[in-house]
Amino acid sequence: MRDHTKLRAFELADALVLNVYRVTRSFPDDEKFGLTSQLRRAAISIASNIVEGAARSSRPEYVRFLEIAYGSAKEVEYQISIAERLGYGQSDTIRALSD
Repeated sequence: MRDHTKLRAFELADALVLNVYRVTRSFPDDEKFGLTSQLRRAAISIASNIVEGAARSSRPEYVRFLEIAYGSAKEVEYQISIAERLGYGQSDTIRALSD
């Protein structure tokens, strides 16, 4: 079993979750169950899958969960681009989520 807290990918994913929550607070109220929810869930999924994969005993299972985390990261990337194009929040702040 691996210690997910020692993985740089987890550190980045964890920071992303916190930033996504901060940024989405300023999204319109009518997006509460739309883009806000989707973006938060996808960001949490990245970190959660890294944690779950690290807890798996076999390397193939670990890699599979990392692949799922990567897919969630691509979701977040797309959802950030939607938020930016819709003008939610400040463009610089939204764009910084992708860095």
